[in-house]
Parts: sequence; structure tokens; C-alpha cells
Amino acid sequence: MIETLSGSEQHRCGFAPGWSIRAYEDTLDLALFEAAFCFSRHEVRIQGTAVPPTLATQFFDAAVPSARTLLALFRERPCSQQASRFGAQVGEAGH
Repeated sequence: MIETLSGSEQHRCGFAPGWSIRAYEDTLDLALFEAAFCFSRHEVRIQGTAVPPTLATQFFDAAVPSARTLLALFRERPCSQQASRFGAQVGEAGH
């Protein structure tokens, strides 16, 4: 779903991510990457060993259906239910 987010321009407000996703290898040691989403700024910042510098900051259109669906999924999944079948954790940023 994240892959289908359409591009957008940078907004001038400050980057304050409300949600993030972490992806791990099967060993669950260090995260391969963490993607932090700021829906008001239409920006995702991705960091980790598997992320090339050119992909570290990306912009998306928060009004498209796929972005609204992603935000709804974030909101319905509390931090205590972070495990997923993809080896990723989903939750509020900073948790």
C-alpha cells in the first residue's frame, strides 16, 4: 500500500511524524528500516541500513485513497498490537 502513494510537494509546516513502521529481518536484531510518516506535511522519512540516501525523504499526497487508508490502519492499530505478518512493527512514532 505504501508503494502506491502518489507524489506530492513539500509543505512548509514542521515535520512531526505521528506514525512509523519498522521492518526487521527474521532474526529481529536491528531494524532494516524505519519509515516515519507526517500526514500534515505529506512527508515520509526513511532511515536504516537498507535505505539508500536518495530514498531517505519522500513526499506523498495525503488526500489520495491509499494514503487515507494507510492513516486509518495506523489509527485503528494501537501500539500494543504492533506485530504483523511482514516482520514489521506499526505504531505511533516514538513508541
